[in-house]
Amino acid sequence: MAAALATQSLDAGWQFRLAPGDSHAAAHPRTAQWLPASVPGMVQTDLLAAKLVPDPYWRDNEAKIQWVGLADWQYRTRFNVDAATLARKHVELVFDGLDTFADVSLNGHKLLAADNMFRRWRVPAKAWLHAGANTLEVTLHSPIARLQPWLLKQPYALPGEFDSAFGDEPEGKQTANYVRKAAYQYGWDWGPRIVTEGIWKDVRLESWDTLRLADFHIAQPKVTAEAAELQAQLDIHADAAGKAQVTLHWRAPDGGAQSLVRDVALKVGDNQLALPFEIAHPQRWWPVGYGAPNLYDFHVDVALHGDVVASAERQTGLRSVQLVHKKDPWGKSFAFVVNGVPIFAKGANVIPMDSFPNRVTTARIDAMLQSARDANMNMLRIWGGGYYLEDAFYAEADKLGLMVWQDFMFGGAIPPYDKAFRDNTRAEAVQQVDRLRDHPSIVLWAGNNEVETAWESWGGGAHLKATQPKAEVQRIEQGMRELFDHTLREVVATQSPEVPYWPSTPSSDYDGKANLLDDGDYHYWNVWSGDALPPSAYLDVTPRFQSEYGLQSLPALATLRSVLEPSDLSIDSPVLRAHQKFDKGKGNQRLLMYVEREYGKPKDFAALVYLSQVMQAEGIQLAAEHLRASRPQSMGSLYWQLDDVWPGVTWSSIDYYGRWKALQYHARRFYAPLRVVAIRKDGKTQVSLVSDRTAPLDAELRVRVLDMDGKPLWEHTQPVHVAALASTPAAAYTDAQLLHGADPHRTVAVFELLAHGQPLGRHLVYFEQPKDLQLPDPGLHAELSADGRRLTVGALHLAREVWIDFGALDARLSDDAFDLLPGETRVLQVTSTADAQALRKALQVRSLYGATQTEAKP
Repeated sequence: MAAALATQSLDAGWQFRLAPGDSHAAAHPRTAQWLPASVPGMVQTDLLAAKLVPDPYWRDNEAKIQWVGLADWQYRTRFNVDAATLARKHVELVFDGLDTFADVSLNGHKLLAADNMFRRWRVPAKAWLHAGANTLEVTLHSPIARLQPWLLKQPYALPGEFDSAFGDEPEGKQTANYVRKAAYQYGWDWGPRIVTEGIWKDVRLESWDTLRLADFHIAQPKVTAEAAELQAQLDIHADAAGKAQVTLHWRAPDGGAQSLVRDVALKVGDNQLALPFEIAHPQRWWPVGYGAPNLYDFHVDVALHGDVVASAERQTGLRSVQLVHKKDPWGKSFAFVVNGVPIFAKGANVIPMDSFPNRVTTARIDAMLQSARDANMNMLRIWGGGYYLEDAFYAEADKLGLMVWQDFMFGGAIPPYDKAFRDNTRAEAVQQVDRLRDHPSIVLWAGNNEVETAWESWGGGAHLKATQPKAEVQRIEQGMRELFDHTLREVVATQSPEVPYWPSTPSSDYDGKANLLDDGDYHYWNVWSGDALPPSAYLDVTPRFQSEYGLQSLPALATLRSVLEPSDLSIDSPVLRAHQKFDKGKGNQRLLMYVEREYGKPKDFAALVYLSQVMQAEGIQLAAEHLRASRPQSMGSLYWQLDDVWPGVTWSSIDYYGRWKALQYHARRFYAPLRVVAIRKDGKTQVSLVSDRTAPLDAELRVRVLDMDGKPLWEHTQPVHVAALASTPAAAYTDAQLLHGADPHRTVAVFELLAHGQPLGRHLVYFEQPKDLQLPDPGLHAELSADGRRLTVGALHLAREVWIDFGALDARLSDDAFDLLPGETRVLQVTSTADAQALRKALQVRSLYGATQTEAKP
């Protein structure tokens, strides 16, 4: 009887130490001794567990952990191998991930020299194994120490991203470009510099005899409502030629099951098999809001002489995806079409959730994705400076109907042009596309983040072009073109041809320059970065797809208190600046400028935290609603950024601990499937009815104008037709037409979409900047139910940006950061692990009224 592949986990029993002879032993003698290690893991997290380094997130401890990434380390484990394993014809050692330069030895025999964090490494091991105890050793080399001596001898350094703040690399001489490792770990403008090393994914032995099923994939050459034309693709390694039997079973989302059996002929070596089959009237996978995210379960068995020797399972959704990039009245489009339906992409960019990937649990992943879904997002972009995420991320995105834009891991730095680097990247790309291609959530592979625009427009590229020979500049440019326009494009076209490829973000797909308003996707940073324009400048740009834009805010006060001392809670404190990475810590002053320009001077630090989140939320809402109202000229809004890598001052809408900022609550409203959008510019308000629904709707648009105490001033109702999958202009008003002579400092216009008298959405318009409004004391009141699960909040007068907070307690509200009209009451659901008494004690309610310093009136 033929035996199936056997797997033996080697994740247990590891130890680690500083590599013998490393110069850091003198300052850190305990680390030169063997210590317990966790695999998967990182040197830094093992040192934290051993209490040999301080928490790098606490205050300014980041500096105290830098030495770890400059040292070399050794890991070892002993494991037993039984006679049955040794009797197998093939025994292979498999590392799912090594970070990054790693030498692997088995019983003293060197098996592997790894050099890519993103690759799986598989090597034959049988010749060096013996019965009983075996020793596996991994020596990890500092990527900085490994590459820096070489780089300093070169005539120039390729333009990188962020210089080290700790002096371990000379300015402008960044080694990160030259290694296939997560770029964010070298420091970014939202996160710390912690250059990790470690065995960051699982390790195992795999043993088999005559056949190994290396891959199983359900390809989708054509999927329509009538039929799904599919292929079961198998990659089989065989030691002998002969016949095998392949049995494919599948179960539909409604429970219906089918199967097919095929006899196949195998040759010695690699066999790529494609078994065509068809599913009539498939239950297709749809993005959230457009239908159910249906998933099929597939199972395959490979049998020799009647015995099953290999099996595999895949869960996938059947769908078609197009990226439409064609000429139209506004230039050249950038729009996703799923199952024939054009989708306006609503979402955000995702960065790594921790400096240490091994600390990211499935529960944290699920919570983040559910938060995106709860905020009416339908797309997330996995940014190219991190790492390819865990299988659990994509599986959950599949189930929630969230589309995923997946960057390859290049984060803005200019890559080397040598063939060895390109071949290494190709192997990485094949493995990652093969691993992820059965996830229907992935609707785009993008070659990189901002490499193209960095070369064209940033200072490093300009300096290199001015200082290096023309032939060398051409080699650099050709190397980038070869990597992103050919190598990675060909990998996607070969391994996953049903999913579109885009060479860079932003890009025009090499139609011309990158980052054009009228061609391809666009990153807009003149608000916040660049000229630091006010958020109103978002209304002056209408790209085809805005894949990055953002405003910073402080995280929750409870989040700051988790990593700072009370004395650090000041915008100018050196420790808070250490948690602000934009412009070498100067970003806090920019943040304060943005708050004061729109809202005035905060009365204290707690008010600054609140106002920074309000500023961020209202600014991003303005941009997102402008983009949605501009459909179909614009077909996407992905703001920067959804999540955080640490407790810092960043652009996120969810902080490191999963706490929703005001922006996340605003996103839930401005990304709603049906939205009345009223945008005021230059004294005129344009009203649009935005719908992601696939069916039209007849409704009413009601306009009310009232003062901030609730006195009605003017009202008008008109019938409206809300077109499907469109933005429909509904009305336009001048300030004079709305105000009718009323004081603009004390007046609000309310635009409501009604169906059968029931509100479907509303939008408030103010006629002055927040700091110039004459807001009354709203008379806020809040009452928590006896069980602590409902909160009733109301206001006697207008309340702007009501914020309800339970401090450090684990509590989430069904809504927050909203305006209350005079006399309005709302009932909110409270989700919390805390009891009612604790919630009642921690409850705080605030609004814009009283958040700023009041100037003495003459």
